[in-house]
Amino acid sequence: MKKKFIIFISFILMLMLSACGQNNSNTKTATGTEKENSEEPRIASLSIHLTNDLLALGITPVGSVIGGDLKDFLPHVKEQLKNTKKLGIVKDPDMEAILELKPSVIYLDKEFSGQDISKYEKIAPTHVFDLDEGTWRDHLLSIGKLVNQEKQAQQFIADYEKESKEVQALIKKKFGEDNKVMAIRITAKELRVFGTKRPMGPILFQDLGLKPANGIENIDKNQPFEVISQEVLPDFDADAIFVIVNRDDEAKTAFNELEKTAIWKGLKAVKENQVYLIPDQPWLDYSALGNKMAMDHAKEIFSK
Repeated sequence: MKKKFIIFISFILMLMLSACGQNNSNTKTATGTEKENSEEPRIASLSIHLTNDLLALGITPVGSVIGGDLKDFLPHVKEQLKNTKKLGIVKDPDMEAILELKPSVIYLDKEFSGQDISKYEKIAPTHVFDLDEGTWRDHLLSIGKLVNQEKQAQQFIADYEKESKEVQALIKKKFGEDNKVMAIRITAKELRVFGTKRPMGPILFQDLGLKPANGIENIDKNQPFEVISQEVLPDFDADAIFVIVNRDDEAKTAFNELEKTAIWKGLKAVKENQVYLIPDQPWLDYSALGNKMAMDHAKEIFSK
C-alpha cells in the first residue's frame, strides 16, 4: 500500500509540473504577441504631408518621399528624418527602395500614387488618403486611429486650436477687426496670389481669422493660387501682405526688382509697413506639424 501511495503522489506531482509548464509556455506566447503589437509599425510614407502628420504624433516613418524641388526632406523636418530612407519624389516613388525597406504598411496620397495601388499592396498592406477631402485635422485623426494614437491626435488638435485663438487675439490687437490680407509668392518667372484653398488659404482665413483681400475669394476654389501681373496688385487693396520668395537667386532678384517699382511702393500694405516675409516651409506644408510650426511663427511675428 505504501508503495502504491508513493507512485500515486509522484503521478500527481508530474501532472502539476506539466500544467505549470504549459502555463509558463502560454505566458511567454502572450507576452511575445503583446510586445509585437506594441511595436511601432514600419511605415513607408509616400506623401511628405502624411510623413509630417506622423511626426506630429511622434512616429518616424522608416521611409518617406522627398520634396521634388529640394530633392531632399523638407528643411523644417529634415533633422527628425535623419534615420529615414529616402524613397524618391511623390510623383515617381523609388519602388526598388520601397521593396528593400520591407515596410509593414504603406501610406499613399491618392492624388499621386492612388491610381495603381496593387503594386504597393504586393509589398505591404496599403492605406490611401485623399488629402483633398477634409483638413489636416481629419488626416491626423485618421492616422491616429490606424496607429492607436487617436487621443494624442485629438490633444494635438486641441493644443493647436488654443494657440490659434491666442494668435488671433494678437492679430486683432495689431490690425483691428476689418483689415484685409493677401499672400503672394515670388518665383523666378511668376507672381502668384494664393486663394482660399490649401496650403495657405485655411491657415490665413480660418485658423488666423484674417479677412481675404478683394478678389481672393474669386480665385478658382480648385486651385491653390492664381498667376497675376504686378499691375493688378493694387486691385486687391490689401492692408497687409504675406510674401513668400522662392529660395533660388532668380526669385530673390525678381522680388528685389518688384520692390523698386512704383506699383509696389504705392501699395497700402507697403506704405503702412505691413509686409511680412515668411518662408515657404513650413507655411506651405499643410500637415499637422507644418501648420503647428507656421502658427508658432505667426505668434512670434505678431508678438513683436
